[in-house]
Amino acid sequence: MITPRPPLPPFTAETAAQKVRLAEDAWNGRDPARVALAYTPDSRWRNRATFLNGRAEIEAFLAAKWAREHDYRLIKELWACDGNRIAVRFVYEFHDDARQWWRAHGNENWLFDANGLMAERHASINDVAIGDGERLFHWDRAGVRPADHPGLSALGL
Repeated sequence: MITPRPPLPPFTAETAAQKVRLAEDAWNGRDPARVALAYTPDSRWRNRATFLNGRAEIEAFLAAKWAREHDYRLIKELWACDGNRIAVRFVYEFHDDARQWWRAHGNENWLFDANGLMAERHASINDVAIGDGERLFHWDRAGVRPADHPGLSALGL
């Protein structure tokens, strides 16, 4: 039996924004097993040029991602929603093993099942090298973005 993951479709602007923030908080927790539970068992992903199918592949992908993207911090923002679909824009910052900081800008298209699990995720992402002084995301590494931390629009991103 699959446990529903509210908010459930059809989404309003308010419930879609809640869903986006829940996803942001989970990804900032960097727990691949926990994050993978938000997707259907047979979820399909396109992440850049990588195509994944199912929770096991998603979990393995995220574990490898967060092993190489250090001090990862993410902000997501609702772009649009309609029925069981949500469009999101996002930015995250991280540094690699060489201590080079990066800012990744992207867009995601999400499709949900009736239980509120994501059945499809299509992500397009571009990376830009930044200096340490250009970083904009400075909350505690172990936690989610504080409620008073500016979002993407407020940061001019």
